[in-house]
Amino acid sequence: MLVEDVMSTSLKTVTPETSMAEVVSMMCLYRLSGIPVVEDNNKLVGFISERDVLDPMFPKLEDMMDGLAAIDMTAALDKYSNVVIGMTVSDLMTNSVISVGPDLEILKAAAKMVGNKFRRIPVAVGDRLIGMLSLGDVHKSIYMEHVKIKMT
Repeated sequence: MLVEDVMSTSLKTVTPETSMAEVVSMMCLYRLSGIPVVEDNNKLVGFISERDVLDPMFPKLEDMMDGLAAIDMTAALDKYSNVVIGMTVSDLMTNSVISVGPDLEILKAAAKMVGNKFRRIPVAVGDRLIGMLSLGDVHKSIYMEHVKIKMT
């Protein structure tokens, strides 16, 4: 089974100029862990994940280990509301996007996702976004194929 057989083509996307306030709203409203960043003609130029959104709120691990920082939740929430929400996608997005092609076998795509600790991955032909694949899509397709085999 190939990625194109199970990928989602009904996509939520943002542009580099989209406000982070809008991105955070989309993530919460649609329960998205990440959103592809596109320009004209669905050119894939980045990806914005929940991790990208939350990362600026907290001190770096090295600082915490050196005893130079502690997690202050009040300060973290203030930074979130005053800094992160005022940014645009281009300020926080990952520019070097890892994607898969539609003709890749789903287990190879899943291995790439697991290896990179992704829950979802863009599907692209060249630099043009055509879909998204989630671990849930892979799991569901394997389950459905297994059930079909057992029922026949």
